[in-house]
Amino acid sequence: MYRELTDDLGIPAPKHGFLSQWAAQGMLMINAVMTVNSGAANSHKDRGWESFTDAVIRAVSAKPEPVIFVLWGGYAQKKARSIDESRHIVIRSAHPSPLSASTGFFGSKPYSKIDAALVEKGHPPMNWQLDPV
Repeated sequence: MYRELTDDLGIPAPKHGFLSQWAAQGMLMINAVMTVNSGAANSHKDRGWESFTDAVIRAVSAKPEPVIFVLWGGYAQKKARSIDESRHIVIRSAHPSPLSASTGFFGSKPYSKIDAALVEKGHPPMNWQLDPV
């Protein structure tokens, strides 16, 4: 994510993963499955997280104001069925994980696409710069 942030917007990568500054601007980041065993991708798939995250997506999609959804990876893109794309903006790309980042995430420019969508909807762009922790 940080490499693409630098390539897309020229913002230096922070030395931490604390994204509360993005959350304070209204960003909600969730995975379809929110936990895994260390080193075992998808180890908690089909254990109930999907119901929870589907409900979160439906609730956000039901909001009256437009929302920008960013769906990274094929699994996340299947969640689009729960999004009212007539009212919301959906940005899709490959997942930023080391397994797939080089097959479509790098160069996808998600951050500038999010900013363009915000401006299109009459909002200021995100402040992507993350302060040191």
